[in-house]
Amino acid sequence: MNDFSTETEGPRSIWMRGLLMILMALAYQLASTLLFFVAIIQFILALVSQTPNPRLSAFGCSLGRYQAQNANFVSFASEELPFPFAEWPSSD
Repeated sequence: MNDFSTETEGPRSIWMRGLLMILMALAYQLASTLLFFVAIIQFILALVSQTPNPRLSAFGCSLGRYQAQNANFVSFASEELPFPFAEWPSSD
């Protein structure tokens, strides 16, 4: 299912990984902005209803795991590509 394998040797694979790293870094920044807005919305909802929204909490948790996967890939800690090349992380 993963057509963007980075496990082949040679200069072409490192350039492909570099391109994917740039894309994943941009996705990380977008996810960070989204997480900021989720946190603000969650805070406002908690002020109004005195309890956090469970669906928004679950989404925030899965978004944080996605950011961790991106950081691991970009920093060479993992060879596994994150979403959209893999499944979206669960909030469990």
